[in-house]
Parts: sequence; structure tokens; C-alpha cells
Amino acid sequence: MNNHTILALCSVGFLARFSYALARNPVLPLFAMFLGAGPEAIGLAVGISTVTGIFFKLPAGALSDIVGRRRTMLAGLCFFALIPFAYFFIASYAQLVVVRFLHGFATAVYGPVAMAVVAEAAGTRKGEMLSWFSSVAIMGTLAGAPIGGFILSVLSDGNAHTSMAFNVVYGIVAATGLASLVLGMKILLKEEAPAVQGGLKSRMAVFVSGIREVTGDSRILVTSAMEGFQNMTMGALEAFLPVYAVTVAGLGPFEAGLLWAAQIVTTMIAKPIMGRTSDSFGRKSLIVVGLLCCAVPFAAVPFLVNFWSLIVACLVFGLGEALVTSSSAAMVADMCKERHYGTAMGVFGTIFDIGHASGPILGGLLIGSLGYRVAFVLMALVLIVVIPWIIWCVDEKQPSHAA
Repeated sequence: MNNHTILALCSVGFLARFSYALARNPVLPLFAMFLGAGPEAIGLAVGISTVTGIFFKLPAGALSDIVGRRRTMLAGLCFFALIPFAYFFIASYAQLVVVRFLHGFATAVYGPVAMAVVAEAAGTRKGEMLSWFSSVAIMGTLAGAPIGGFILSVLSDGNAHTSMAFNVVYGIVAATGLASLVLGMKILLKEEAPAVQGGLKSRMAVFVSGIREVTGDSRILVTSAMEGFQNMTMGALEAFLPVYAVTVAGLGPFEAGLLWAAQIVTTMIAKPIMGRTSDSFGRKSLIVVGLLCCAVPFAAVPFLVNFWSLIVACLVFGLGEALVTSSSAAMVADMCKERHYGTAMGVFGTIFDIGHASGPILGGLLIGSLGYRVAFVLMALVLIVVIPWIIWCVDEKQPSHAA
């Protein structure tokens, strides 16, 4: 394994994720509101890029197995670098939705292929290296959101935002996106023969057979589903913990933000440690423990009203998320052939996005009809109920490393 390559890939990932987060939250909802969008329309503008990921991560990952991962990853970085310039020309809400859909191709193409490249470079240390890559990406996301909000607050008159203020933010989005592309070109722009030789017909046949082989492996689907279920609760917590903290627990917005920060920082710090542990002691047991560590505090949240008790719940949930996410992606890579890494990570990323997108929707429906306590307990029970599924269906001792 080339440690310099992993470090460089992490640097590219930081810049790309920083650029994407800077464009998204809180700038995107405020920009949509600036264009006259109501609450439902704002939700669509925020969520449409996830729809892009759900539909295109698998094809992008499979395509990288055919044409080469480096050039496919560079294509994803081109979306990070070029699409942000379109924000300068947006004059209506409809145009914003179109640009957001196109911007979603950045993570849809880059995400699964970058993970496949890291998995390929990591060798036997997949858990540790994939976790480092993910943690650095989280750092970029954490940095992007507050900086975007800070720039808007400095350049705006109170809550009266101007088009100039948004253009400055999107200019920085474009600049950091371009920086990720330039750095990526230095690492990835090397002579790379297509992974599959032959004409279009033969390549399409391999493309289809690769998808069939990966999606036909129940172990890959079940392991990816564990990540999806965990992200369902993560998405619900992300959406409704701040609302619960302020409206029910009586905390202030700053304290509600600290709860979210405690959870995400715990995940970020613990991921590499848990990834290295999974490389040494196995992955399935860590996934099981992680699901339990997510389920218990998630169910407990609506029964807590004290700030410090909620902090403890968020810390434990963050640890559980680190246990699941550090092991599941590496386990998927363990189970598939190296030539199918891109396809496998595409499947993993698609299920990840479905889980994350469904969490707020399902949580909202359940909370609206049953209240916080019943809703959170029911969603936590899902995490517990699926544990026997991975125990019985996934044999960790039978990876498919052959090329």
C-alpha cells in the first residue's frame, strides 16, 4: 500500500467535500428562500442531489470497473469543479433544482469510485484506510457548513441576503472544487488502460454481468443494508434531534447544535480506530455491536430532557455509527472480486443514500402520527430486528478476493 497515495486521496476528498458542503447547508436553503421558495420547495432543492446519487452511484461504480477507476474519479471531480459556476447564472427556483440535480453527479460519480480506489490501494488495511478517508471527508463537511453561514452573515444585512453574498460563497465553492480537480489530476492523471478491452458490445456485456454478479451476492446486499438501516436512524436523528431538543427538551439552538456536533465528532475520531480494529479482529461482530450502540441511545432520546443525558446518548450513537460504517464498506470490499470494487461500492453507496433519505421521511410520518417516543422506539427496533439477518446470512470467512 502506498501511504502517500492514501494521504493524497484524503486531501482530494477533503477539498471536494468542503466544496460540496459549502454549497449545501445552510447556504442552499437560504438561497432557495431568496428565490421565493416555500418550505416544501426548499426540501426538494436540498434533497434532489440525493436522488441523483440513488439512481447513478451504481452505474458510475460499475462503469469505473470497465473504463478505469482513475479516469472515472476524475470525471466526478470535474462535476465538483465545473457545476458550481452554474450557480452564478441562476435566476429562478426551477433553475436551482436543475443545478442541484447536476451537482449531485459530483458525489454520485466520485463517491463510490473514490472508495473503490482507496480499497484497492489499502490492501489488507481496508477498514483503517477507508475509515481515514471517510473521517477526512467528514472534516471537510464540518468545515464547509459553518464557513458558508459565516460568509453570508458577514456580507448580508441581518437576514436580508443579497445575490452578491451568495455569489461570493459559490465562488469559493467553485475555487475549492477546482482545487480538488487539480490535485486529483496530479495523482490520477496517469496512463491507465481500460479495465476491459474490446468494443462497446463486449464492454456492455461485462458492465451488465458485473452488476448482476455483485447484486446477486446476498452477503454484499445484506452488509450494505446494515449501513442503510443505520443511516435511516442517522437521517432521522439529524432531522429531528434539533427540533426535539428545542421544542420538547427546552434547550437553546446552540445546545441543540452541540448535540449534533458531539455525535458527528465522535464518529469522525472513532472511525479510524474502529476500522483498524476490524482489520485485526473481524468486521461482523463490530457491525452487530455498532447497531446495538445506535439502537439503544436512539430509542432513549425522546425520554431524555437533560442536556448532559442527551450528550451521552449522542456520544454513544456516534460511537455506534463509527463501528458500523468503519466495518461495513471494508466488509463489502472483502466479499467481492477486486475487478468489481467499483460496482460493489456503487451498490453500497446507493443503499446508503436510500437509508439516509428515508430516515427523515419515515421519522416525520411516525412522529406526526405517534409522537416522538413511539416513533424513535419503533425505528430503533428495526436496528435490533435486522441483527440476526447479518449473523445468519453473512459468513465473514468466505471473501472473494480473486480478480
